[in-house]
Amino acid sequence: MFGLFNKKNKVESVPFSFPKVDIHSHLIPGIDDGSPDLPTTINYLTELQELGYEYVITTPHVMMDMYPNSMSTILKGCDEVRNAITQVGLKIEFDTAAEYFIDEQFLELIANNQLLSFGRDQYILFEMSFMQESLLVERVIFDLKAKGYTPLLAHPERYNYYLQNHDNLHHFKELGCKLQLNLNSVTGYYGSKQKALALKLLREGLVDFVGTDLHHEKHLNALKSLIDTSVEPMLLKAVEQNNSIV
Repeated sequence: MFGLFNKKNKVESVPFSFPKVDIHSHLIPGIDDGSPDLPTTINYLTELQELGYEYVITTPHVMMDMYPNSMSTILKGCDEVRNAITQVGLKIEFDTAAEYFIDEQFLELIANNQLLSFGRDQYILFEMSFMQESLLVERVIFDLKAKGYTPLLAHPERYNYYLQNHDNLHHFKELGCKLQLNLNSVTGYYGSKQKALALKLLREGLVDFVGTDLHHEKHLNALKSLIDTSVEPMLLKAVEQNNSIV
């Protein structure tokens, strides 16, 4: 059976298993471009539990112009999901942080300690435009670390400007920023170039964690394609790091 990784790369592959912990998804109903309602969220969580997930840390978008979510709106939504989980008898644990877009509001939230972090090392998940690297990214990394947080850049393999040259990702790692890979990137869901970069980042040891970045049914179906697929050990290493994040 052919796996995700071509034999000509001479990388030994092993059966894939999903992590117990997911650190990137959009499952609070109706507050961003993820799950639209509570029944959909419960359906997705049921599916994730069947894949082997035990703990989901969902991360709604916080973006000044498009998704102006606050700590209160996010935490309220999280409580509603937890109540529904209890009512239907799911075993999965549910928590929340956020996926912050680099903008002026994010800088203010950092300065005022109004951030939702997760894990023992207080990870802050952040993203930037897919088309142009933010001029503020190094400042964000510095400011987060100065406040005692651990910066975590979401899906670096999806940013178009890193597809040809990802030297800056090595630099960000040197500054103390961690990197989170989307699992669906290795399935080719986002495109062949994104898949190629995802594999390259794994082989270079740059990936710290993986996430589903689950928004909708298509994402879920792509994730399921990983079942019984052969992958290389570096991906499983990132999976294991997920399981120790809390």
